Amino acid sequence: MGEQQIDAGDLGGDARRAFMRALLADLEALERIIDAGLIESGVRRIGAEQEVFLVDGSWRPAPRALELLEALDDPHFTTELALFNLEANLDPLELSGDALSRLEAQLEQFLARITEAAARLGIHCLATGILPTLRKSDLEYDSMTPRPRYRALDRAIRRLRGGQPFEFRIRGIDELIVKHDSVMVEACNCSFQVHFQVGADEFARLYNIAQAVAGPVLAAATNSPLLFGRRLWRETRIATFQQAVDTRSTTQHLRELRPRVSFGRRWVERSVLELFQEDVARFRVLFGGPEESSDSLEMLERGEIPPLSALRLHNGTVYRWNRACYGLTGGKPHLRIENRLFPSGPTVADEVANAAFWFGLIGGLADKVEDVRTVLSFAEATQNFEAAARSGLHAQFVWNGTTWPARELICRELLPLAHRGLALRGVDRADVERLLGIIERRVESGRTGSQWMLRSLDALGDHGTLGERLNALTAAAIARQRTGAPVSEWPPARLEEAGGWQHNYLKVEQYMSTDMFTVHEEEPIHLVANLMLWERIRHVPVEDDDHRLVGLVSYRALLRYLARERDGGTGSGVAVREIMTADPVTVTPETRTLEAIRLMRSTKVGCLPVVKDDRLVGVVIERDFMDIASELLQERLADDT
Repeated sequence: MGEQQIDAGDLGGDARRAFMRALLADLEALERIIDAGLIESGVRRIGAEQEVFLVDGSWRPAPRALELLEALDDPHFTTELALFNLEANLDPLELSGDALSRLEAQLEQFLARITEAAARLGIHCLATGILPTLRKSDLEYDSMTPRPRYRALDRAIRRLRGGQPFEFRIRGIDELIVKHDSVMVEACNCSFQVHFQVGADEFARLYNIAQAVAGPVLAAATNSPLLFGRRLWRETRIATFQQAVDTRSTTQHLRELRPRVSFGRRWVERSVLELFQEDVARFRVLFGGPEESSDSLEMLERGEIPPLSALRLHNGTVYRWNRACYGLTGGKPHLRIENRLFPSGPTVADEVANAAFWFGLIGGLADKVEDVRTVLSFAEATQNFEAAARSGLHAQFVWNGTTWPARELICRELLPLAHRGLALRGVDRADVERLLGIIERRVESGRTGSQWMLRSLDALGDHGTLGERLNALTAAAIARQRTGAPVSEWPPARLEEAGGWQHNYLKVEQYMSTDMFTVHEEEPIHLVANLMLWERIRHVPVEDDDHRLVGLVSYRALLRYLARERDGGTGSGVAVREIMTADPVTVTPETRTLEAIRLMRSTKVGCLPVVKDDRLVGVVIERDFMDIASELLQERLADDT
């Protein structure tokens, strides 16, 4: 939606009809503009949008965007959905000569300015696809940027879902199943979006090429393998975003309804109008704006070029991974392809290399192939894209009738095409060699941002808590990003980079165990006894059929029961509910550690179940506090020496 002003109220009745009339008029006006040859052609401009996370001193999301924007005081920088995100919009450049190095220089300048301003606030900046330390508790409404368009987006999508919660199901190495009550999960994602201006007469052909190469370019660029501590897809942003703004309720999934985030469903045959018309036909308008009253057709009659505000506003609420965009440059209308595939990071050099690979591939394929639809079917392009998101460089791609390993296809077939495409545009040879060399080394070594994170986690093993390991990843990424070295050269993260105890044990959610063994209250107590024996645990939570916590069985309570049974109890038919502690003392994930320690001492319990929205999400035991004490002791002894 950008910075377009919107009507934050519900769009109904007369307002809905007025906006739809403006939207249809804009479509007709665009058709006339294209037919009259008014769309700028023969110019190949590029542009980019950089999204970043703001991170506090404990490596957690820092909701300080408004303060940072005030300090920056520059229209190039703007808000995102969450207060812990920020966006920088780069100036457009013509793709020739030193355009790529100029793009890189402006990116470096912008990130340096954000980093310097953030440091004055005591926080950090990190360009990454999904922040490893992000937790579900960070996605509450108080973290939403207080702008009307974000509240309106949330209300509109929840209204179309019939009030049903958002459901997320993603399976990779681990599995994530979670519900959330707002659109804020979208804020988990940060991207590096690039723009490619094309003429009206070449749009269909070049857009289809952009779709055809989406899988391979994404496979080489993955940087988002983690969400809420789970190892999921190599580019988990794809699955997360598709589900975060899905307006379909669960009862509608059997219908042939399209999600608002998609790869598309077919090639473009003739014109960009096909995409805009399909989006208007398939997707309900979410809200209107004060500018739609300007009549685009009347403006054309007066010889003026209309901004097509209604069309652009609606287009901003339909999230194709390659999106068609209409805009004005110096009063001249233009079309561009917006690539939303790339994650933010790992470094500026990596990002510009990704962009160069994409720009070059479009040009190289356009020079070699008249119609990319002869190279692969749309179903194969879709399959390639999904395989890349799931498996990255481990994917298998269909290309020109042959199944290729991702690395082989990229290095043998696609990188030479990208070299040719950039050469045809007159891009400086040194820049081409350097940037595509980054892609080649990354692909040959397999060291994408995603692989760096996963290998670092594997190397950390079981040392420290999961929270410490995720902190180490975040701290290491910030440090290595500042060096500017491409991710293929990064050494693994080290646990000591997570910092001391104060960064890893501030809140219960940072060290609670989420891998739990539970029982039902009607199950026999002998199951509890065996669980304690098999898993060497001293506390077993008790849940009902809806996974609500109803009790806790301690090792001490079990021993008391077994002593009574030895003295003549009946035993075999006793249910868990008869020995459990009903309504046990609990904490929430956000409970501070000192409060949890005080609670455990005052109530004389050895285990605190962690509950969120009446559901059991973790447990904290006495041993966890021993780990904290151990770190404190080591730190004090080190200071004394």
